[in-house]
Amino acid sequence: MRRLALLALLLAWAAATPARADGAMQAAANAFYNVYGALPRRGSLPDATGRMRYAAVLSPRLNRMLNEAQAAQVRFDAKVKGAAPPLIEGDIFTSMFEGATGWQVGDCTGDAKTARCPVTLTHTPPAHAAAGQKPAQWHDILVLIRTDTGWKVDDVVYDAGLAFGNTGTLSGMLKMVVAQAPA
Repeated sequence: MRRLALLALLLAWAAATPARADGAMQAAANAFYNVYGALPRRGSLPDATGRMRYAAVLSPRLNRMLNEAQAAQVRFDAKVKGAAPPLIEGDIFTSMFEGATGWQVGDCTGDAKTARCPVTLTHTPPAHAAAGQKPAQWHDILVLIRTDTGWKVDDVVYDAGLAFGNTGTLSGMLKMVVAQAPA
C-alpha cells in the first residue's frame, strides 16, 4: 500500500512539473526563425508568398488569423482608398518595430500539448544607418502547440517592454486588425 501511495505521489508530481523539451520544441522554434530570417522585412503583414512560407511552421489557428487579418487589410484599403496608413506597420513577429537580425532560442518548457520558448533577439542597424545607432537586444516568447504534424508556433508574446514596440501578443494584434475592418 505504501508503494502504491508513493507511486501515486510521484506521478502527480511529474504531471505538475513542466516538461523540458526533448529537442522537438526547440527545433520547431528554430524552424520558424529560419523562415523568418529568409524573408525580407516588409514592415507589415506577410504577403501571399510569405504566408505560404510561414504556413509550414505556424499552427492552423495562427495561419487562419494571418489570412483573416490580410483580408481585413484589403477591406480597409478599399474603404479608405489610400487616405490612411496600413492597420499594421512594423514587424509583427517581434516586439521591435524594425524586426530582428539575430536570435537565440532558449530552453523550451511545456507539456504534451503546449510549450513556451524564450527567445533572445537582436537588431543590428545596417551599415548605412545614422551614426550612433547601437544594436538592440530584447526577449520575446514563442508559444507552440503540438499538432498532428508536430510542434507549430501558435503565438508570439511580445515580452520586451519597448517604448515604441509591439505589446501583448501577435494573436491579439491580429484580432485588433480584423475588428478594425470586419467582414
